[in-house]
Amino acid sequence: MESIGDPSSDNSLSDAFIKNLLLNSNNQNDGLDNQMKQTKTSDGVPFIAITPVPGMCLKTRTVAGEKVFINVCHSENVPEPKDLTDDELLQVLDSEDPTQFRIPMSIGEPHAEIDKSGGGCTAYDVIVHPKFMKKIEKSELFKTFFLTIMCEGIEGKYDIQLKRDWVFLKNRRSVGTLLEQHIRTKSKPVIMEMSGEEGDQLPEIQPEKRNLVEELHHHEETLMKTAPEPKFTILQEPAEGHPEFLVAEIHLPNIKTAQSLTLDIGEDHLVLTTRSHVYHLDIFLPFDLLNEESGAQFDKNSKVLTVTMPVKPIS
Repeated sequence: MESIGDPSSDNSLSDAFIKNLLLNSNNQNDGLDNQMKQTKTSDGVPFIAITPVPGMCLKTRTVAGEKVFINVCHSENVPEPKDLTDDELLQVLDSEDPTQFRIPMSIGEPHAEIDKSGGGCTAYDVIVHPKFMKKIEKSELFKTFFLTIMCEGIEGKYDIQLKRDWVFLKNRRSVGTLLEQHIRTKSKPVIMEMSGEEGDQLPEIQPEKRNLVEELHHHEETLMKTAPEPKFTILQEPAEGHPEFLVAEIHLPNIKTAQSLTLDIGEDHLVLTTRSHVYHLDIFLPFDLLNEESGAQFDKNSKVLTVTMPVKPIS
């Protein structure tokens, strides 16, 4: 069996860096296989169910000594990261913004399995794009970098600690039954950035349309929940009776650009998060929304985010 030592013993990657590199199992994806069955979550977000294809399997343990297997799998329905050479990856990692290179991956739920000796163990399935799978099979640099990020992602998502003395299984590509995973097919609302000048109909800077939702570490979620709630008002139009629209005006005086905002709108739920946890807003609304038709604009001058949410008509 082939083993690799700890690649991060001296240069551990920061949690903020890891957060920006990882993408979770509810990720949206473009170019989905039309033959796959689509359905919706409880908040109305459509997703498809995909079955991972086995690629390689590694064995490690938690710091508490529990045996863990990680099935690194692939699927065409996970987006492909930017194709870099080894030298280009090194340049990115040495740059001022190493998060410009991110690895889309879907980290599934842990499942209990039995190893070949009859003992209990835990397996995790991690899915990447097939072309990236080939990349990490050929490049030791990409493999070591990816495995470091992947382990950090599993640790952050499930609040465990893994040893880095992993071993690859030569004769097995997976352990246990690979579990179906869900991938979102609907993007988050794109927040348009407005200068506040009359006639300005397009954002000065088009924010990147984040097609994928990033993995959040446990402590990141705690920080997010303790961030201050911004001042906001919710208006309905028309003012009397069942509204056609709800309009939220959220005051964000410490925000400079729409690129630092992430907005999620469910059927009756609005969640706004900000980079560096400047603000956090999580509210339920009194009407069911047509969330797929919702939109938002951020005025750079007034520092107000306006969210327009069509309301489902009374049936």
